[in-house]
Amino acid sequence: MTFGEQPAYLRVAGDLRKKIVDGSLPPHTRLPSQARIREEYGVSDTVALEARKVLMAEGLVEGRSGSGTYVRERPVPRRVARSGYRPNSGATPFRQEQADLAVRGTWESHSEQAEASGAIAERLSIRPGDRVMCTNYVFRDAGEAMMLSTSWEPLAVTGRTPVMLPEEGPLGGMGVVERMAAIDVIVDNVTEEVGARPGLAEELLALGGVPGHVVVVIQRTYFASGRPVETADVVVPADRYRIAYHLPVK
Repeated sequence: MTFGEQPAYLRVAGDLRKKIVDGSLPPHTRLPSQARIREEYGVSDTVALEARKVLMAEGLVEGRSGSGTYVRERPVPRRVARSGYRPNSGATPFRQEQADLAVRGTWESHSEQAEASGAIAERLSIRPGDRVMCTNYVFRDAGEAMMLSTSWEPLAVTGRTPVMLPEEGPLGGMGVVERMAAIDVIVDNVTEEVGARPGLAEELLALGGVPGHVVVVIQRTYFASGRPVETADVVVPADRYRIAYHLPVK
């Protein structure tokens, strides 16, 4: 193979991908069989199989037991608008994660005390094993799971206060900024790191994805005078949503 030349399975996958994108192979159409791919492209069974695996990993096709491999319906990506924290908004956690006012979403949550892992302890500037409140969220748009979030708050900050449980008490369901302000902790900064990776099995099960689908992961941390007071991992299916940021210019 000369420099710059693609392996045969990628060339085959690329041609099939083009046909899917331009509509020559529309959604719900059966993908050519392995034997047909072998004959049409003059490649081996191994190359044909690897090309199909590429398309499955990209989420363009799906296998149906006893029936074959079919082109998947391609969702039109929707926008998840993020605008950082908004101190005077009274925003709920969902509104902080999804600032598009056209969306009317719901969420489910579960909180429990836990010991901070090494990674979470580093993000919160505490010691591994220190107690944190861990809250898991499933956010829904029109009933469809569209986002997952797991947050951690050091109990050294919120323990034995009215805001110890994010979804209970007088400020239950409010945002981090408002809850912290109620205990005289003033959030003045937030950072977000955005990355992508294959979704974990439990994430894809909750979000309605298939193995191999990519998710966008936002690692967010709130600070008060340089001290981390909450950190969270936000997970969004990359094939259905795009992250849009609204950043004020000062």
